[in-house]
Amino acid sequence: MRDRWSGMRGIATVPTYVVMQPTTLCNLDCSYCYLPLRRADRKMPVEVARAVAASVNPWARTGRFSVVWHGGEPLAAGRAHLAELMRPFAEGVEHHVQTNATLIDDAWCEFFAEHGVRVSVSVDGPEARNGDRVTAGDKPAYARIVRGIEALKRHGIPFSALCVVGRPVPGLATELYDYFLELGCDVLGINVEELEGVNLRANRHPEEDVTAFWSELVGAWRRDPRIHLREIEWSLRYVAAVLDGTADAVLPRRLDPIPTVAHDGSVVLLSPELAGFSDPRYGDFSSGNVLTTPLAEILAGATGTPWIREFLDGVEACRDRCPYFGFCGGAHAANRYFERGRFDVTTTDHCLNSKIRLLDGVLDHARDHEPTAV
Repeated sequence: MRDRWSGMRGIATVPTYVVMQPTTLCNLDCSYCYLPLRRADRKMPVEVARAVAASVNPWARTGRFSVVWHGGEPLAAGRAHLAELMRPFAEGVEHHVQTNATLIDDAWCEFFAEHGVRVSVSVDGPEARNGDRVTAGDKPAYARIVRGIEALKRHGIPFSALCVVGRPVPGLATELYDYFLELGCDVLGINVEELEGVNLRANRHPEEDVTAFWSELVGAWRRDPRIHLREIEWSLRYVAAVLDGTADAVLPRRLDPIPTVAHDGSVVLLSPELAGFSDPRYGDFSSGNVLTTPLAEILAGATGTPWIREFLDGVEACRDRCPYFGFCGGAHAANRYFERGRFDVTTTDHCLNSKIRLLDGVLDHARDHEPTAV
């Protein structure tokens, strides 16, 4: 029978990257963290990595492919164990790690260089902006984060930065951008804090504040565009495509499945934030386990997972109702669930903060800085 979503924006059978959880443990206890098992040390067996690599290695032979090690704190797995988990993957596979940087030292830097690992550091700006990033004993983590970043710089290892903004307001964007310029990252991503997982803090903000934050960030970047600013460059590419008449090609016809492989081999698709949770209606959100079913086979049967079918209905509702669909492609699955309790809803606070008001802010900046006719 023909898949009911085959003429719509369904799920791709080959991803561009896989998220792997080498351990559930994290040595920090950030206030906004969504992870339910960060106090438990459940390490991924090497057998799980071998099973994932059996599908990934053929994909990597046909184009660029990444494995993103994301915990917990992935470095808490230890260098020896992380090396064993990486070993089954073919030479052409890119390895990325998302880390809080507190464990990075000279030995870790040598590990990154030896294994060609691309590093992204989580830090929320100047010290005063990192109050949510604390140790399990509720001690400030900023000094340890900075020590880790200094080690990366000492070894000449380039790094990206990921910044969580709890309250986007005018005046903050310039401060943050100037900080990250000085920090020396190559790429900066900005995440407005999200209500998801075990983080129950509200993420609803005044529309004018969020729009002004993004508009100001565009201006800060334009004055000194030495680093790639993820959200702003996404937006500008879309605006350019609209002006060129090619906006329909911006979104792929099929959604990237973003398979997240938990420590035990279970696979959650589309939203890594759903891993480790369960619901009376949806179960544990898993679409299978790589220890019993090849990852490629799990992806081929993605729409057999009930909540994914409901999510695809929600994507089509976004397409029908939202003028911003061409930019964002529909609200993310985890945000739908954690904010609204189901997957076929449309607008979420996350898409307002990080998609709609982002694009509005970019367009406001363009309007306010339109060249004067002569």
